[in-house]
Amino acid sequence: MKRYGNLYHRVYDFDNLLCAARKAQKGKRFKAGCRDFNLDLEKNLLSIQRELKEKTYRPGPYHRFKIFEPKERIISAAPYRDRVVHHALVNIIEPIFDRSMIYDSYANRQDKGTHKAVNRFTGFSRKRCYVLKMDIVRYFPNMDHEILMTAIERRIKDSDILRLIRVIIESGREPEGQGSLSYFPGDGLFTPLERKKGLPIGNLTSQLFANIYLDGFDHYVKEKLRCRYYIRYMDDMVVFDDSKDHLRKLRAAMIGYFERLRVKVHINKAQFWPVSKGTDWLGYRVYPTHRLLRKSGIKRFRKRFGRLSLKYREGLINMETVQSSMMSWLGHVKHADSYNLRKKIFDSIVFQRG
Repeated sequence: MKRYGNLYHRVYDFDNLLCAARKAQKGKRFKAGCRDFNLDLEKNLLSIQRELKEKTYRPGPYHRFKIFEPKERIISAAPYRDRVVHHALVNIIEPIFDRSMIYDSYANRQDKGTHKAVNRFTGFSRKRCYVLKMDIVRYFPNMDHEILMTAIERRIKDSDILRLIRVIIESGREPEGQGSLSYFPGDGLFTPLERKKGLPIGNLTSQLFANIYLDGFDHYVKEKLRCRYYIRYMDDMVVFDDSKDHLRKLRAAMIGYFERLRVKVHINKAQFWPVSKGTDWLGYRVYPTHRLLRKSGIKRFRKRFGRLSLKYREGLINMETVQSSMMSWLGHVKHADSYNLRKKIFDSIVFQRG
């Protein structure tokens, strides 16, 4: 496997930093951090460039907050300045890793995404009778730093790039108690406490690192276990087959591999069933012949529109904001059989000033 060097100077190249700043501001142009950074854009980029050149760059403190939909999670938001550095790094190293990833890995990759993963699921469900579905327990808080760095070092040999990556990984280590205290084969009494783990969910770099972390697993499933009908979207995985016995053996082998990565699956969720019964997958209930929105998703959308209606009535938001949120939702639901649902929801919510 080819390893790449002589990359670091490309990260702090001014044109790359400028490109990174433009990417980082998407959807955030009017937020304080982005606005302040852009007030003196050239000066701020030159400051980052100097720190990267002199190897004195250190990330700032994270802002951590909880979200509760679709489930409770802690989001760690890096300072805007660090987000620019993340984009600059990803611009250079992502193509190196992406070209070796399997076709059916769909999260945070160019020309992939949720809807293509759902379409692929539908296609596979028409070719095989059963589906095995698995996901990892608290994936981001439990990613082991040394295992991740080993995976990265298989493709990158530039010591300065590796140092920068480690600085970013260490700075985003999740607060104690966020990951699971888990023991794996060969562990001593204090091993789980001694190993550093956890990546912040909100970082662009974390999304790339999360794909790198499971890339070896993907190739194991495709090449060693010879699973033709396999899909992964971040830490959600499905395998299709005509034999329940074979799926049972595959499940055991996959769980065994995860032990090498020091992560665990939700055992009670690692089940298989006939595809004809439908499967919850990336916000949809997917059948071989059609797909529906999940009930939990419909409930969240109703709440969201109710809040938008209230804010609009009180003059806290304008119609442009309402339309932007609605278009985002419509972009999701149009991929399901949802005409009657959309009509029912829109007929029940009125947007008018108080």
